[in-house]
Amino acid sequence: MSISLGRTRSGAESDLAGRGPMLMAMVLAVLGYQINATMLSPALPDVIERLGTTTAAAGLSQTLFFLMAAIGQVTLARLSDQRGRKPMMIVCAIVLIIGNLLCVFAPSIEVFIAGRVLQGISAAMFTLAFLTLNQLLTPAGFGRAAGIITAVNGGLAGVDAIAGGQIADTIGFRGIFVCSTLIAVAGLLGVRRYVPDVPPTTDAGARFDSRGISALALGLTGILVGLAQGGAWGWTSPLTLGFLLGGLASLVFFVASQKSAPNPVIDLDVLASRRAWPLLLTTVCTLGGAFGAIALTIPLFSQDSRVGLGLSAVTAAVLFLTPIQLIGVISAPLTGRLGPKIGWRTIVVTGAVANFVIFVFATLFLHSEWILVTALAALGITYGGFMLTGLNGLAVTTAPKDKPGSLSGLNGACFGIGASLGIALASAMITAGSDAQGVTGAGYQHAMYAALALLGVGVVTALLIQRPDPADTADDADEPRPVVAHH
Repeated sequence: MSISLGRTRSGAESDLAGRGPMLMAMVLAVLGYQINATMLSPALPDVIERLGTTTAAAGLSQTLFFLMAAIGQVTLARLSDQRGRKPMMIVCAIVLIIGNLLCVFAPSIEVFIAGRVLQGISAAMFTLAFLTLNQLLTPAGFGRAAGIITAVNGGLAGVDAIAGGQIADTIGFRGIFVCSTLIAVAGLLGVRRYVPDVPPTTDAGARFDSRGISALALGLTGILVGLAQGGAWGWTSPLTLGFLLGGLASLVFFVASQKSAPNPVIDLDVLASRRAWPLLLTTVCTLGGAFGAIALTIPLFSQDSRVGLGLSAVTAAVLFLTPIQLIGVISAPLTGRLGPKIGWRTIVVTGAVANFVIFVFATLFLHSEWILVTALAALGITYGGFMLTGLNGLAVTTAPKDKPGSLSGLNGACFGIGASLGIALASAMITAGSDAQGVTGAGYQHAMYAALALLGVGVVTALLIQRPDPADTADDADEPRPVVAHH
């Protein structure tokens, strides 16, 4: 084993230039997952119609998709500390391809949900990409690369949202998963060829906490499924209470088990720090508020011909999804350049406040088409740029040096938890606000109020994030990090 600098050129530009093929491979790998979220949103009404299912069941498929994203990010990020980043990236790509094929050929909503569960697990590709880049690039180079990867988090510059609507209006939702499969295969091949083997950061022989991850999975599943289906099952029904209470009990057991586990999934010391728990809550609330509205409430409302705007899937995508993604593709890399200069915490706090203000307008003027379009477009800067990039950057750069996957893995999980929570709450509000003829205007309005409340909590938690120690940020932003490499 020897110590090498990983690159010989100085400066962030040359740093990234030498890693172009690797970065492109990562972009394809994460995009294969991401379009399953962005392209499918305008196609949800088509899923409901073609599979003969309900809004609640479609909402459940989305909830489980993002829930599995949370569990996958915690599990695979921690495993990558032991087994290496690249092997786990390959696992993610293979699982995604299998999930896509299940959705392509799904004869029923049950098979479709199974495919969505597997697709969700592959969300760990984002965290694995961030961890790899942080180990290979200078801080300035990482900031710019993180901005590029984060831009993909909003989709393919808005083209995928339009394409998703067009596919839904013509050949149906299955075509979306064919596109995702092709991109995922390209990403898999690129990762195998161009992503270097970054050595593990912990002992590969350490025992993985399978008991803990099982309790975490059961706990999150119970609570989020209970929230998502409570409106349809009845909030006081034995089934709803069973899921909610069983989930809560599993989470209590999970926390207790982490205290005695030799290699815990979550480091409770890290979690208890003010650099961790306020950041994680901010991520949950931001994704819960913004994504729940963007991915479920707005697509359904905009295409609802009875109490909504009555638009086609393509028109809804062009007006309400494409601007966020297109502006986010531009703002995320710019935020990545800005983060190391003014501080990632400043980026997060600014974005949280701006998101809340924008959603106030979106909620109050939900039926005003052009005010809604303008408000959602502004989210391309505050949500797609500042928040998504800032939250990822802050998690990676403030993680304990001896456990680099701990905080970023937790934060990646909170992206999935927040998204699934947002979908679950939105679905519950919309379902509860339905009558014999379908969803009412009050149902959509209440879903937006729930999103606004989550974003308000996110502002408070963002302000509670501990300011970074100046000693941790004193390194030259263009000074390369030593990388341990096997020869």
